[in-house]
Amino acid sequence: MDKLPAHITIIMDGNGRWAKQRGMERLFGHRAGTDSVRECCEYAAQIGVRYLSLFAFSEENWNRPESEVNGLMQLMAKAVVNEKPTFQKNNIRFRVIGDLTRLEPSLREEIAQAELETAQNTGLTLIVFLSYSGKWDLLQAATRYGAMCMQAAGQGQEQPSLTPELWANLLATAGIPDPDLMIRTSGEQRISNFLLWQCAYTEFYFTDVLWPDFRKGDLAKAILDFQTRKRRFGLTGEQIIEK
Repeated sequence: MDKLPAHITIIMDGNGRWAKQRGMERLFGHRAGTDSVRECCEYAAQIGVRYLSLFAFSEENWNRPESEVNGLMQLMAKAVVNEKPTFQKNNIRFRVIGDLTRLEPSLREEIAQAELETAQNTGLTLIVFLSYSGKWDLLQAATRYGAMCMQAAGQGQEQPSLTPELWANLLATAGIPDPDLMIRTSGEQRISNFLLWQCAYTEFYFTDVLWPDFRKGDLAKAILDFQTRKRRFGLTGEQIIEK
């Protein structure tokens, strides 16, 4: 347990295929996937994982059929309300990251209320990436840096030096440690424009299990695999031993 990843992130893939295999509409698979979210959150909280983040809806997903997008937004709003007792029971802090300006005001209000009600919880931090993309994150960080430079110039001050530390604090994930382990379900082996900067040294784990079938046993298997990895971060094995 002393080798737990501090931050696990999951690309929850395969909901549509799961539903299609059962002759159902894609939204049926998304609904079924909420059970996997609940079980993984509770398990991660119980074993002491500090951060669990879930890629729920990408910026590119807005291009899906309108009926599916509307259904997903309604499902998200319902889940935020229904899962608040689970958050409180398990001492989970809830956060949502992404371009929330594209969401309906009612959903933004539900999210803000859930974040407020769980802000004092000290256990697992659950982060849902909604209307998010890695490229969007990099662009908004660049915009923030540009605004800092313009402000400095307007005040006759020296422009802030752009360091990796400053850049990380300009990203939407500021204050959140980079993922140690990224899990993608359904057999796909790509990161799909997700956390492009933050995953520079993340360990990847791919599984053929479709997301609605993913349970705590599957999460435990991924963690065990992670614990067999040797993470060098550019150093040699000898350097790590010396440290």
